[in-house]
Amino acid sequence: MSEEILVNVTPPETRVALIENGSVQEILVERNRRCGLVGNIYKGVVSRVLPGMQAAFIDIGLDKAAFLHASDIIAESGENRSENIQELISDGDSLIVQVVKDPLGTKGARLTTNLSIPSRFLVFMPFLKGAGVSQKIEDDHERQRLRDLLNLSAPEGGGGFIARTAAEGAGEDSLKADIKFLLRLWQSIRERMGEARPRSLIHADLPLAIRAMRDLVGPDVEKIRIDSRATWQKAVDFSQRFIPEMTAKIEYYPGERPIFDLYAVEDEIQKALERKVELKSGGHLVIDQTEAVTTIDVNTGAFVGHRNLEETIFKTNLEAAQTICRQLRLRNLGGIIIIDFIDMTDEDHKRQVLRAMEKCLAEDHAKTHVSEVSSLGLVQMTRKRTRESLEHILCVPCACCGGRGSVKSPQTTCYEIFRELLRESRQFDIEQLLVLASQEVVDRLLDEESEHLAELEEFIGKPIKLQAEPLYTQEQFDIVLV
Repeated sequence: MSEEILVNVTPPETRVALIENGSVQEILVERNRRCGLVGNIYKGVVSRVLPGMQAAFIDIGLDKAAFLHASDIIAESGENRSENIQELISDGDSLIVQVVKDPLGTKGARLTTNLSIPSRFLVFMPFLKGAGVSQKIEDDHERQRLRDLLNLSAPEGGGGFIARTAAEGAGEDSLKADIKFLLRLWQSIRERMGEARPRSLIHADLPLAIRAMRDLVGPDVEKIRIDSRATWQKAVDFSQRFIPEMTAKIEYYPGERPIFDLYAVEDEIQKALERKVELKSGGHLVIDQTEAVTTIDVNTGAFVGHRNLEETIFKTNLEAAQTICRQLRLRNLGGIIIIDFIDMTDEDHKRQVLRAMEKCLAEDHAKTHVSEVSSLGLVQMTRKRTRESLEHILCVPCACCGGRGSVKSPQTTCYEIFRELLRESRQFDIEQLLVLASQEVVDRLLDEESEHLAELEEFIGKPIKLQAEPLYTQEQFDIVLV
């Protein structure tokens, strides 16, 4: 697999696209006025303890109070102390906390006191005992090699290391350099902890462009293109220090053609904001994202197949499984995801579709879990959500429908107007009534509903005038008493 990373930098925002075999797989967006908080360490103040939820709200200086559950409060000895939150913290206490999940929608950030500091190959856990290895490293000999090296390098003052997926095959010198860097960084963070004021930032994670170098760069990456000279220089400096073998692959892109046009990334972003996703076979997906769950419906559409119905359904579901995995990464959909594949009767076909999904999800940087096909023919899965989806970053709820995805029809609005006219005429002594509504509603009142409007005018014995308002939505109207 060949990979390429494109970095587009403008003064208000930075965007990163991960390209695999010429296809866009992931898009990361960070805006200067709304930077991601995951990985940041704060000195917070307990603003409210909630015994019924075994949790607390922590003020870390943001607009919304952050959320800390009792199970995320770790003793410096590494023990989990989740028995009773009232015995652990009280209102007004100061705590050193780290953000593990960005604020999402109406929810504040999610916190932990179990700090972790990542580098290229490792994660340092100040309160962890022993060493750990990423589950994605499957080779037993490599896992043991890494564990032995990390155990020998454990600091005397406590703390342990976890080997990231990128550590697979890394040389001993590279790993020791990472360990040295992390221990120096932790020492500087500890010094700032003692000096920090309440509700202040102690340590911020790297900016998106450099974070992408740390988290996304692997052995398959052939090129990293950056369209900002200043960011390119920072990336080169970072690479020379931590990933020297990648330095030659980092390019400054000065071309007149926008860098995201090289692989039609802008088009992919637009498609990722739509509900409907076309499949090459002629079928399609319908993706609906809500606050509680994301649903994905698979349809055969125009695909009729060449053999029999079961084979047609299987081929559509197989293609849909691969497309769904890509869309999850592209849109950064997380939480609970329900997939309604087209009903299959062949058990072997069901297994093959699930195995295809699991194989594609193995390339996903986010942690996922897929269940078997339920009795209703649904596949339930979860995908770890640490930042907002692409839609939540780039879009706001529709001003007309408030995010419902639909508005009342002109006919429905007309009938609401009739009821309101009747109510107003009985309540007030007036000469005439003036209806202000959108052009679509006024047109319907003058055409299809003109007979009903005339009957109502005769019934109340008052003239009814109509006036189109270009700024009104299809649902809006006002009755003016004259």
